[in-house]
Amino acid sequence: MNPSATRRRAIGIALVALVTAGALAACSSSDAKTGDAAGGTYVIWDPYPQFDDSSAWVKLLGDCGTKAGVVVKRTAFDTTDLTSKTLLAAQQGNAPDVLIVDNPVVSTLAEAGVLTSSDEIRLDTSAIDPNLLGAGQIAGKAYGIPIGANTLALYYNKSVLAAAGVDITSVKDWASLTAALAKVKAAGKKGITFSAIGTEEGSFQFLPWFWGSGADLTKLDSPEAVSALSLWTDWLKQGYAPNSVINNTQTTSWQEFATGQFAFAENGTWQRANAAKAGFGYGIIAVPARDGGTAAAPTGGEFVTVPVQKTTARYAISQKLVACLTDTDNSLATTTTLSYIAPTAAVQAKQVAAAPDLAVWVSAVKAAKGRTGDNLGTKYPKISQPLWTAVQAALSGSANPAAALSTAQAAAAAATK
Repeated sequence: MNPSATRRRAIGIALVALVTAGALAACSSSDAKTGDAAGGTYVIWDPYPQFDDSSAWVKLLGDCGTKAGVVVKRTAFDTTDLTSKTLLAAQQGNAPDVLIVDNPVVSTLAEAGVLTSSDEIRLDTSAIDPNLLGAGQIAGKAYGIPIGANTLALYYNKSVLAAAGVDITSVKDWASLTAALAKVKAAGKKGITFSAIGTEEGSFQFLPWFWGSGADLTKLDSPEAVSALSLWTDWLKQGYAPNSVINNTQTTSWQEFATGQFAFAENGTWQRANAAKAGFGYGIIAVPARDGGTAAAPTGGEFVTVPVQKTTARYAISQKLVACLTDTDNSLATTTTLSYIAPTAAVQAKQVAAAPDLAVWVSAVKAAKGRTGDNLGTKYPKISQPLWTAVQAALSGSANPAAALSTAQAAAAAATK
């Protein structure tokens, strides 16, 4: 069988799936690539349109190109457009030389034959935290390097907890967290806010509780999974969490916490700057697992990858570009710019030395896991949608947690056959 034909068919199938989902945008690449093993122009696509040519990020891209002896042509796309544009460009044989893409998308592109494996282009991944690398692994092969990661934890309002007589060090598991919420409500304040909206954001926020129960995404209706959804449902019934969580995004959930009336908010690393401007004392703890310890939260963040090229001689320069973007010194600058935790212990230590409050985030990231990990790959979106649908059903009262998750499991099983 012709490998190129097989790859084109795989890309075509992925494109059809995106068209069916209404996600495909027209793409006509004007990025001209020249050169092979040395010199010429190399194309980089990224999902950071917020950074213009004067930014430190774009300057870094240019510097890495200069060190590699090439000119870098960079194009930025919205995250939602980048996957479809990449698939279409690959089908046309015009994929960028280096692609920076959201970590759950790596499996989609790899399974479509768009990406080279790290082994093929000799990317050194030995220093990367294995749990972060896992988001870009399929069947034991790694595809690219995480540029950094963010995840979820619990922000807390110090004054609200103090007024309710809650010692934050007592919050170690679900039972002690729920007891703290009860005290906060009794003191006349609000308990906890989070995002349970019927989108991937809702699944993203539910996963720490789902995984923290010991549940597995291949069995959505397990007793452990039911216990996690029952926890959230009971919080609403008891008035410890507001009904608004059903429609909350992570942004609107944060806005609720920023009122100063809530004891806790589940949110991400990206809210650190907003927390500093909130006007009240706050702290951060990891999301607790049901029986204690840190729950695995999902990782966010992007991977630096190398798409398949017609001319394999280009890979030598692409490898140099990736190595430059992810080396220790540049990783520190990049993760600071993007509000990420670095993917290596060496850079994480430098981050904490510069900003001690990042220590809890480093711990949370070390306990986190990729949504497409455990070899779920492209099955994950087909599981996530039934999961967030179940969360919506249970929180709205249209089904109890066990029934909602039973329906979700049946839908996920049918979709992933």
